[in-house]
Amino acid sequence: MKPARTALLVMLAFAATTLLAQTDAPSYKGKYERIKVHGKSLEGNLSGDSADRDVSIYLPPGYSKNTKRRYPVVYLLHGFTDSDDRWFGLIKHFVNVPEAADKAFAAGVPEMIIVMPNAYTTFAGSMYSNSVTTGDWEGYISQDLVAYVDSRYRTIPNRNSRGLAGHSMGGYGTVRLSFKSSGVFSSVYAMSPCCMGADISPRPDMGKQIEAIKTLQDVEKANFGVKAMLASAAAWSPNPKNPPFFFDFTVKDGQLQPDVIASWAANAPLAMVHQYIPALKKYKAIAMDAGDKDMGINNTVKALDQILTDYGVPHTSEIYEGDHVNRIAERLVTKVLPFFGANLSFTGKKK
Repeated sequence: MKPARTALLVMLAFAATTLLAQTDAPSYKGKYERIKVHGKSLEGNLSGDSADRDVSIYLPPGYSKNTKRRYPVVYLLHGFTDSDDRWFGLIKHFVNVPEAADKAFAAGVPEMIIVMPNAYTTFAGSMYSNSVTTGDWEGYISQDLVAYVDSRYRTIPNRNSRGLAGHSMGGYGTVRLSFKSSGVFSSVYAMSPCCMGADISPRPDMGKQIEAIKTLQDVEKANFGVKAMLASAAAWSPNPKNPPFFFDFTVKDGQLQPDVIASWAANAPLAMVHQYIPALKKYKAIAMDAGDKDMGINNTVKALDQILTDYGVPHTSEIYEGDHVNRIAERLVTKVLPFFGANLSFTGKKK
């Protein structure tokens, strides 16, 4: 990253940190909208999830004041079992995007539009992957949603003015989509990305728990770990010939299934990344982070950091003091939005 740009990022982060310490709310606020966006990429998914998805939109304070001004857009992806309405303050949660954005922009971070689709599915999360079972979420984010937002709002419809970020499952989605969508986004920030390592030795006992799931009611009652395995199977080992859920699992009748395990491993970013180095080198900026107490995840962030370093891919990586969720709201203000403020183009041209 160039010295001048680094200095700008530091300045914006300092300003945001100063504001975060204040107790008074910003004197102005952005506008929140929740809309439906149809996804052609999601049509006909075997899970029966609607192709008409809720999408939360944050429009910055200046949007309604200057009707000729256009804005860059950050596409923000939520985590597993989560949803856009939680992140945007309709339900009390560990983060409130409009509040964070108001603080950041009041502190001097350049204003931008923020968009979050609802990726909650039958199995509590899409993994932002491409599957006949859950639908093509890669296409929905990078094609359907981007095209709709550009057609409806005063965006700068240019990759130099589009950013992608996400937390946990959304961090995984950010990394995954960064491999495949370098022509759509120019800057990416993965927060505590899950699921990056390949598990080639799955627990046999998980097979019994999965096989016990027979109905959608069973899915809804399942614990977080079981739901995560169901969602992973639906995303990474779909099988249109295997009703009622249309996927295969890594364990069947107590026996490991090598082909399914290989399919899951092929969707692990630490395994995928080597194929996408040329694409990653096209990005203006890449960042990732994780809390030091977010065990497992911070180790995979360190591993990806080392791989990108070895290949000479410019990026930044941070292991900060915190767990999986306790500092996400703060870091949106002090790290994520300043990162995009420093790296996105506010004119559509390369910085």
